[in-house]
Amino acid sequence: MAGHVLSGLVILFLLFDAGLKLVSPETAIKYSPPGLGWPLDVPTMTRLGLLLLIPTLLYVWPRTAILGAILVTGYLGGAIGTHVRIGSPLFSHSLFGVYLGVMLWGGLWLRDPRVRELIPFSKAAVA
Repeated sequence: MAGHVLSGLVILFLLFDAGLKLVSPETAIKYSPPGLGWPLDVPTMTRLGLLLLIPTLLYVWPRTAILGAILVTGYLGGAIGTHVRIGSPLFSHSLFGVYLGVMLWGGLWLRDPRVRELIPFSKAAVA
C-alpha cells in the first residue's frame, strides 16, 4: 500500500509537469528559470512534455513500470544536470530530481517484488 501511495504522488507530480508543458506551454515558459540553455518556445516545451509523459505512463502500468522508472530517471538526470550547470540552489532546485527519483524507485521497490529481487536491502534476500 505504501508503495502505491508513494508512486501515486510521484505520478501525479510528473503528470502535472508534463501536462502543463503540453496543455499550456506558454505558462511553462513564463515560469521557467532564466538561463536554462533550452529554447524557451512552444515546440521545445511540447517535446519536453512528451519526453516526460511517455515514460510516466510506462511507469504507471506494472508490466512496463521498470522501463518507465529507468526512462524517468534519465529525464530527471537531465534536469539535475541543467540546474547544476546554471548554478541553481542546491537543495531546493538541483537536488529536487534526486528526491523525486528516490521516491520513484522507493515506491516501485515497495510495490514490485521484481525490483526487490534486483535491489535487496537485507542480507537474507541476497542469499
